Amino acid sequence: MDIDNKRVTGRVAAVITAAGKGTRMNSSVNKQYMEIGGVPVLARTITVFQQCQEIDDIIVVVNEEDISHCRKAIVDKFSLTKVRSLVSGGAERQNSVYKGLCAAGTHCGIVLIHDGARPFVTDKNIVDCIEGARNHSACGIGVRLKDTVKISDPDGFVVSTPDRGKLWSIQTPQGFELNVIMEAHEQAVKDCYTGTDDMVLVERQGIPVKIIEGSYQNIKITTPEDIIIGESILTKL
Repeated sequence: MDIDNKRVTGRVAAVITAAGKGTRMNSSVNKQYMEIGGVPVLARTITVFQQCQEIDDIIVVVNEEDISHCRKAIVDKFSLTKVRSLVSGGAERQNSVYKGLCAAGTHCGIVLIHDGARPFVTDKNIVDCIEGARNHSACGIGVRLKDTVKISDPDGFVVSTPDRGKLWSIQTPQGFELNVIMEAHEQAVKDCYTGTDDMVLVERQGIPVKIIEGSYQNIKITTPEDIIIGESILTKL
């Protein structure tokens, strides 16, 4: 589906997911609230969307027990005035995203979904994703793989080697017309299907999804090593 001949109207919202437990971080502190360069990861992430002129509203999905802390230590402390709602997350990321989408409201035309643990997303990434959603109905940013990928059998022997030129590592944000991603989520619920990202839910609907060139610095903070990498990225910004 290509919608080059029509422009989607309505506000542009960002749903930022921050309800994960961060078990791979081996810390009692949720990874979203760990600091890089003295600033919490989640605050860094939201700030990029706050400063993007194309973004009208921000919905942050957090663990229910973190809502008060997030409001005081992140939203209020860093004057993140575009944050319209703090929504409690669901059992899985997909549930959390759907709750965030519901909070976007019918006035929203385009919605971006982004991982709260990706603080090095750029304004260009966001704007490119918004335009991609307007022009193609569904899109996501990604980077081309640098390594060769092998497909193996259950015993670990190589079965095939995919053409690296066709392979992408998908990141966030991922952008959609609100009605398109809502319908995709609702169909996934009916089918008891859980996807690894939001793009795949739309793919299941038979809607072409555009991949937009992203940035290798747009890493996801997942392990203690990522904090070190993040500190290094900060020195180059």
